[in-house]
Amino acid sequence: MTSTASAKLRRTVGKVVSRTLALPPHTTGYTVDRGVRVPMRDGVDLIADHYVPDTSTPAGTLLVRGPYGRGWPFSALFAGVYATRGYHVVVQSVRGTFGSGGEFTPMVHEKDDGADTAAWLRDQPWFTGSFATVGLSYLGFTQWALLTDPPPELKAAVITVGPHDFRASTWGTGSFSLNDFLGWSDMVAHQEDSRGVAALVRQVRARRALARATADLPLGEAGRRLLGSGAGWYESWIERADDAAFWDRLRATEALDRVNVPILLFGGWQDLFLEQTLAQYAHLRGRGVPAALTVGAWTHSQLMTKAAPTVLRESLDWLATHLGGRPDPGRSPVRIEIHNDGWQDLPDWPPAMPERQLFLHTTGGLSATPPDPTAPPSTFTFDPTDPTPTIGGRLLSPQGGYRADNRLAERDDVLSFTGGPLPTDLYVVGTPFVELAHTCDNRHRDLFVRLSEVDRKGRSRNVTDGFRRLTGDDGLVRLELDAVAHRFRAGSRLRLLIAGGSHPRFARNLGTGEPPATGRTTVPATHTVHHGLGGVSRLVLPADERPPSAH
Repeated sequence: MTSTASAKLRRTVGKVVSRTLALPPHTTGYTVDRGVRVPMRDGVDLIADHYVPDTSTPAGTLLVRGPYGRGWPFSALFAGVYATRGYHVVVQSVRGTFGSGGEFTPMVHEKDDGADTAAWLRDQPWFTGSFATVGLSYLGFTQWALLTDPPPELKAAVITVGPHDFRASTWGTGSFSLNDFLGWSDMVAHQEDSRGVAALVRQVRARRALARATADLPLGEAGRRLLGSGAGWYESWIERADDAAFWDRLRATEALDRVNVPILLFGGWQDLFLEQTLAQYAHLRGRGVPAALTVGAWTHSQLMTKAAPTVLRESLDWLATHLGGRPDPGRSPVRIEIHNDGWQDLPDWPPAMPERQLFLHTTGGLSATPPDPTAPPSTFTFDPTDPTPTIGGRLLSPQGGYRADNRLAERDDVLSFTGGPLPTDLYVVGTPFVELAHTCDNRHRDLFVRLSEVDRKGRSRNVTDGFRRLTGDDGLVRLELDAVAHRFRAGSRLRLLIAGGSHPRFARNLGTGEPPATGRTTVPATHTVHHGLGGVSRLVLPADERPPSAH
């Protein structure tokens, strides 16, 4: 294809993307300088594509660093969209991926390589003198890594579902996030093996192979059978859970205390990195850093599909203001989508909401009335050989998000507590928690709790979850659920589920205390939740009949 034909195709694609995503019209064409070599301090070259806008007055420069290649969809969503608005865009493949030299070891090299790329950038004759960063997921982590020592030319960042602490992502609950990070390791290890239809076929087979691997024990051997010779880092993730020095290399936590440039954060109520996105916002706002937050009813993968119009429109506005010098349109610090309702602007997160408590009853009820002091407890047994399955929730995989979960409530190893029909809409916005008077015959046990909505026809769908690995003495357990913004419709019912696991989202508790990588022996755990005798259990909600904007 000739350069003229390529430019014409890019213009056509750009117009289609703009119309599809309801974006402002693009202002210029662009060319692409592919295969640019960027030298690192150790002699390794990283490969980048430079998107050059056809204008003598560029809007600024953007840096995008990631491991997933420089083609579709990243070329469209993180390069073409911005180049057609006058930005120079550098899309770089991180070390060991898609032609870049060196070996890819997740997170480890991003601080140094990001700093070296910024140093290279400032020496380019076309550089506009300042730049911003954009990107999602791992492309968000590379931004936090760069912000651990912010270059003076960096003026703004747009970080979409980007973690800053990888140990918190993998082991934050006390159990390894098995399905997400074994699956991610397999995907990254083989992402350059095939293209086109062959790649789609491989994805289908990979899902089946992942299901088999997560069902096997021990975790180390099962994972290696799936990964083959790829993803050499995997075993270290499950063998070194408590090695602080090891995980320090995979963190960029200090960035939260060093960055002072305006940062726009995007998250999803069903995204696996939600808690880190909210923590980032709270920390930056607490320091007085110009930060804004948008959270939609999205999963991780939907940030590039369903969420794309919102993300791109708000990103373009943010960059035009904080990199391009356009007057600040004065957006609210926080924008949230209340699931089943709509968008709300808020001055901060979390909003002030009344507290509502509901008690768990032996009969399976959930109500504002406390149980009788003599009410007997409820029990269930978690069997590691038949672990309670994961259905929906904050997963990296396509199976995540809001899902029908009636069959979870029907299992013998799950306790279900359901309230009566709601007389009015109920808005739950904030961080719910449960307090369980809980005992167990095995000191090695997990607790999984879920709040679901049951509609008028009896169909149940998940809203928010909580999970924790427990050791030690029995007693009152306070377990926070995921932050949430959800409207329970009038006539629907609240349902609280309690189980001893959610596999393979979290590696099952074998009940023995054996090391996660090598453990094979399993011992069941019988859990007891008290309702009167031995204590009272309750669910506490930030909830009201009105949305937070009405307060």
